[in-house]
Amino acid sequence: MNSHIKKIVLAYSGGLDTSVILRWLQDTYGCEIVTFTADLGQGEEVEPARAKAEMMGIKEVYVEDLREEFVRDYVFPMFRGNALYEGTYLLGTAIARPLIAKRQIEIANEVGADAVSHGATGKGNDQVRFELGYYALNPDIKIIAPWREWDLNSRTKLIEYAGKHQIPVPKDKQGEPPYSADANLLHISCEGKALEDPWVEAPEDIYTRSVSPEDAPEKATYIEIEFAKGDPIAINSEKLSPAELLTKLNKLGGDNGIGRKDIVENRFVGMKSRGVYETPGGTILLEARRGLESITLDRNASHMKDEIMPRYAECIYNGFWFAPERLMMQAAIDKAAEVVNGIVRIKLYKGNVSIVGRKSDMSLYDEAIVTFEEDDVYDQRDAEGFIKLNALRLRLGKRLKG
Repeated sequence: MNSHIKKIVLAYSGGLDTSVILRWLQDTYGCEIVTFTADLGQGEEVEPARAKAEMMGIKEVYVEDLREEFVRDYVFPMFRGNALYEGTYLLGTAIARPLIAKRQIEIANEVGADAVSHGATGKGNDQVRFELGYYALNPDIKIIAPWREWDLNSRTKLIEYAGKHQIPVPKDKQGEPPYSADANLLHISCEGKALEDPWVEAPEDIYTRSVSPEDAPEKATYIEIEFAKGDPIAINSEKLSPAELLTKLNKLGGDNGIGRKDIVENRFVGMKSRGVYETPGGTILLEARRGLESITLDRNASHMKDEIMPRYAECIYNGFWFAPERLMMQAAIDKAAEVVNGIVRIKLYKGNVSIVGRKSDMSLYDEAIVTFEEDDVYDQRDAEGFIKLNALRLRLGKRLKG
């Protein structure tokens, strides 16, 4: 019944889940499988995935370093919008999925595959994000989601299947893991098991990218970030590529206990989920851009940007990166970013990010106008008419009410 599938491109990490999926696809569909492993800065070697795929008989293996593209074309555009899902989540997992989906579809076109597959479960957001991306880029692609098809519905069954088929299982996966993790250059997230009770504090050993704020240095770290058209281009006058810059911010933030979040969020599929996130560089970047926007963006433009942000963030969270509404919002965001040029001075101290200086050739801040000293550019008597005009509807309303 599966003979209609001729060739499948699998998003493959080399871990337990996707290794089991790889063998299951071979057994179930009996067709050629192509594996695709993306290095998005997850912090672990991706080349072993190549050897593992080849060991399992795969002839076409793609292992690609996409860190620069990830930060330049996905993270930075998203950050221009100051995107926060439900006011707190910096969307580290969500923003990685469209790039993986795009490259999978490109590979499918290159190798003549008629199907793609992923390892996302049927309970989470990622299945939606991957598949919306696939369909947006190839409306006719066939999608295979093993977690929605097979009966291997527990970690124990996966390990048993792996043992039966001589699939190597990492030692830390031999027992039930305390939580599941997702990582890339922007963040690392942990969910499940030890975190499923939202009342219980996350153990300290869950954190891998940051020291505890209590253990951070007693002396503050000061840095300067330069922006051009809304994107960071240098730290302390050192020009860096997008991936290099985010890597450096991660180190600076992690060393100072910055970027930890313990969140209960609303998944797109309808349930609530508790997760612990570390986003050191992204946390600094968000504060820094807002600091520079405060002097370069027009008031109403800034307020409008804040109004569309929740919709924009929800769009990305739900997997609609390639949707027309996201592209429309992005065009407005990028237009606003044209004036976000300058330098921000930041103080990092024990988990806190404080803006302590900002300057720009495009600054709308005018000391001659805001000074409390005597000036000849602002006639304070003009405020009386301004106030009366704005009070007119309030006065009329009060008179009618008596």
